[in-house]
Amino acid sequence: MTQAGVLHAFVAAFIDELARCGLKHVNVCPGSRSTPLAVLFHQHPEIRIWTHLDERSAAYFALGQAKAERQPAAVLGTSGTATLNFAPAVAEAFYGRVPLLVLTADRPPELQDVGATQTIRQSQLYGRHVKKSVDMSLPEGGSEALRYVRATAGRAVADSTAASAGPVHVNFPFREPLIPVQEECAPGWTPSGSSVSVLHGPQTLPPSTAVDLAGDLRRAQRGLIVCGPQDDPALPDAIVRLGRMLHFPVLADVLSQVRRGAHAKNIIDGYDAFLRDPRIAADLVPDLVLRFGATPVSKPLQQYLQGLQSSRQLLIAPADDLHDPALAATDRVQVDPRAFCEAMLSQLAETGEHDDTRSDWELAWERLNDRTRSVLNDCLGDSSTLSEPSALHELGSLLPPGATLFAGNSMPVRDLDSFCFASSRPVRFLANRGASGIDGVVSTALGVSSVSASPCVLVIGDLSLYHDMNGLLAAGRHGLHVTIVVLHNDGGGIFSFLPQAEAVESFEELFGTPHGLDFRHVARLYGLDYCEANSGQELRGALEASFQRPGVSLIVVHTDREDNVRLHRRLWQAVSRRIRCENRDESSPCASR
Repeated sequence: MTQAGVLHAFVAAFIDELARCGLKHVNVCPGSRSTPLAVLFHQHPEIRIWTHLDERSAAYFALGQAKAERQPAAVLGTSGTATLNFAPAVAEAFYGRVPLLVLTADRPPELQDVGATQTIRQSQLYGRHVKKSVDMSLPEGGSEALRYVRATAGRAVADSTAASAGPVHVNFPFREPLIPVQEECAPGWTPSGSSVSVLHGPQTLPPSTAVDLAGDLRRAQRGLIVCGPQDDPALPDAIVRLGRMLHFPVLADVLSQVRRGAHAKNIIDGYDAFLRDPRIAADLVPDLVLRFGATPVSKPLQQYLQGLQSSRQLLIAPADDLHDPALAATDRVQVDPRAFCEAMLSQLAETGEHDDTRSDWELAWERLNDRTRSVLNDCLGDSSTLSEPSALHELGSLLPPGATLFAGNSMPVRDLDSFCFASSRPVRFLANRGASGIDGVVSTALGVSSVSASPCVLVIGDLSLYHDMNGLLAAGRHGLHVTIVVLHNDGGGIFSFLPQAEAVESFEELFGTPHGLDFRHVARLYGLDYCEANSGQELRGALEASFQRPGVSLIVVHTDREDNVRLHRRLWQAVSRRIRCENRDESSPCASR
């Protein structure tokens, strides 16, 4: 077999095994050294190729596909600094538990550290930000080499999806010539020498442990469930059923998937506002807390949990998933969260002691939540003006069933958590909360839309859009349909909430960083529909129009950073006043304001 034939057989076996293991999407960036992989990925009948011109955007696009489908997606790049541009998305995939396959081409050993161009040290390139890093051998012929390459591909997919999911890096050194040629004696796409299939099962509790924990939960008089960001579509229903059986209020982060759907009844979603009041929070001390998912978006909720020094806090998560930055958890239960809920429900059902009467503890949380929602709905319901909080409030009610809302970091995801309330209408909320950066958000959302049949909306700040404008090229290139709502306050709005805003003399230059960009020119450059919305009515009209037409719509909402800070503070104060007033005297006239 010629060298070109060996190259074909070796790389084709790797790609075919990836497809056999379920890989469907590969994002390819142009480059010479990656030719064998790019050509054979393109030829495989079960894999779809998405081409990109920018490696950073390509990696985030693949991240979005993997996040949306909860299955591996791959990104392929050539040798040299191109591979370094994958790093931000790799880090996000690692901390966000997203199954991303990172495939890089490399120069052969004889060209390493001798001054060859487009050659850097790619072995272990992403360090501790991948679950596994594999340096492939140079392509070889023969059955043993094909078994090796198939086994490596199978393990890469298995490692990326095993609890907890994450990125896997596979680095391929190639010698020239780089054009693979299938020869008659070489196998094609036939899965000869397939690797052993890897099946994942949930981490479960030993029966005796389940009995003990169920007893602890049953004895709790003031229990609480907190669910942070997570993406298991079957977990929300299990959590809500467990909360009802135990009479534990369920505090649901907007990214928990608990707030939207048929299960979303009596969900506590206004905690970000009322837990800001220390006197209110001091009256809400549980004896036991069950915590699911990643770190909540809400800082007041994080501080509330940190302050529960006398409360037992059980963190329910797989063995490799620790989300406890305040080190407030008293117990780590290393188990699949859904398996835990089902085990507890089964144990509690065996006792036959369930009472449907709502406890005073539950009712206290629900009253606080109802009052908070009433105040915020009243304050944000004026459609004649549009602010950042009211824009997120409107979006929550305007999205059609089955839609996906992707939230940018900094203020958009925080406002979404604060002002987008629970509803029976199913909507999926996503964000890059692994490393929580503002880079790559556009590309990730476009990646989500590329594999979604339902409407997809991205709400993003102007700085975050600027960081990833390159990603907009993929929209027209791949015929994507997505609506982008830009909250444009001409700078870094979140910094205005921090002490630096008043303590640093050069705040505007160092933190506010106004840029003066007019995004209508960006829309024209990338062929996007463009409009501006200045009221709730205009936003509703723009959204409805964007859902009806193909392509990408850019809807810009102009706001003022200082006004935005003042509005947030007025909203929080209004909630505190209402609750304190009603707590003093339920019949007081101020209760109806």
